[in-house]
Amino acid sequence: MTDARVPSPHPDSAVPAAAAATSALVGTSPVAALGAPAPVSGPRFELRSGDARAVIGSVAAVLCELEVDGHALTETVPVDSLPPQGCGIVLAPWPNRVRGARWTLRAADSGAAADAELELDLTDPKWNAASHGLLRNTAYRLVDHTPSTVELAALIPPQHGWPFELETRVRYALEPDGLVVTHHVSNVGATRAPWAVGAHPYLRVGDTPAADLELRVPAGVALEVDATLIPVGAHPVGDDEDLRAGSRVGDLELNTAFVVNAAPHSSADDAVDAVDADGAREIARLTAPGGAATQLWGDPAFLWVQVFTPSDFPRPLGGHEPTGKAVALEPMTAPADALNSGEGLLWLEPGASWSASWGIRRIAGAEKRHP
Repeated sequence: MTDARVPSPHPDSAVPAAAAATSALVGTSPVAALGAPAPVSGPRFELRSGDARAVIGSVAAVLCELEVDGHALTETVPVDSLPPQGCGIVLAPWPNRVRGARWTLRAADSGAAADAELELDLTDPKWNAASHGLLRNTAYRLVDHTPSTVELAALIPPQHGWPFELETRVRYALEPDGLVVTHHVSNVGATRAPWAVGAHPYLRVGDTPAADLELRVPAGVALEVDATLIPVGAHPVGDDEDLRAGSRVGDLELNTAFVVNAAPHSSADDAVDAVDADGAREIARLTAPGGAATQLWGDPAFLWVQVFTPSDFPRPLGGHEPTGKAVALEPMTAPADALNSGEGLLWLEPGASWSASWGIRRIAGAEKRHP
């Protein structure tokens, strides 16, 4: 659940001795120690809980692998390459794009005497944007590691177009049926600072080809975008983007943000809008023809989900299926260009903190499972 904006101490940057002693790094064999290439995504941390297994990389705090009972719940990030098409990375301190890599820091938000025009580094030249935050190529430091959890932290210092200082942590907690991901941020600077966060997992249901899965998203509103994929408005979902009743992934060509639970699900007999006592609810569900499913859920802070269905997702040779269709389901606390629109943007006072969680869960057979 989300925490109130209350003062929080600066996280300890030192790695606890117990964590260092128990850290099971994937791929740290004698051969690797003699000079074999290190994983491109940085040191990897393996988690296990019952028959569940996950692998987390330190660069971008990336989710490299997740499986339950031998069934893959996510696409795999290869050891020898960058995360393909952003697979599994954390998006902070904003998800998605900032138009033209420029934004206006309004005096009303910052408390300054006047507005300021700021320019970020242009990291997505194709779309003329600053994309997916400031930590995509940053190696997070280890805070704690147990057999079933890992917590990673990174400082977001002042830089081009970003005159703030935030400390963020990501905690991955593996459970027997899936993974809980908790994002935490503290404003360790001297001024008010903006914050939004997202993640970029590509989900699977075991070995079933992604094109053959059914995707359901309980959202009645989608964001309308311009030619550079920046939101310009919102509209009720049309027939080609209404996923409330389920659509075959192979029939979808989407790179669309949806407002989760903006309208009730149309089927009264299927509780995909179920909410638990803490307010966490289903964001999306992928279902295989046999009834097994992978569920994406999130706290209320994750009001938006970006659905991306590329047809050229590169997979490792010998994997579940060749290069082809995939589906990214990206939980976000704000939509694209939030620094300019202010939509979903959280402003943290100096010393204040915030946290929220989302997760991925395996559903066996036709079982109905919710947070």
